[in-house]
Amino acid sequence: MKRILILYTTTDGHTKLICEKIKSSLVDTFHVELHTIQEISENLNDLIKDVEQVIIGASIRYGKHSNDLYSFIENNIDFLESTKNAFFSVNVVARKPEKNTPETNPYIKKFLAISKWNPDELAVFAGKVDYPKYRFIDKYMIRLIMWITKGPTDISETYEFTDWNKVAEFANKIKKNSS
Repeated sequence: MKRILILYTTTDGHTKLICEKIKSSLVDTFHVELHTIQEISENLNDLIKDVEQVIIGASIRYGKHSNDLYSFIENNIDFLESTKNAFFSVNVVARKPEKNTPETNPYIKKFLAISKWNPDELAVFAGKVDYPKYRFIDKYMIRLIMWITKGPTDISETYEFTDWNKVAEFANKIKKNSS
């Protein structure tokens, strides 16, 4: 059975949830392992044996992907470029129709410029704003950003923008291209 490695960085757990959904769509066809980038950095050589594809998902907070993501890519670019691969970004900007594709999303464009990695497959998924779970400063900073970008600002609510059909389509594309 072909092995797929799904790696992710997440700020509040929503990227992990998306990765778990992708994994559940693939496990009937592949052996799928799911890990955070932080936990596998030291044991990568053990995990990449016989891996046929790697998928990396990463969230945005305050306009940036995590430094761990960029360090991982820089340190493992040979592995990434020698294996089928895919990358997706999770960000709330993707809630807007004009910014919900890899070609139109500013964070995907920024990622490609900074990382110097050109993934085989790209996707972007709208994330989630979970005001009740945020620390005080994050709650009000994100509220300000949402106000500026004409998003929801009621801090007593949670707003999920993820199009789960789009996530399923991405997983199906991975499955189709890996067969």
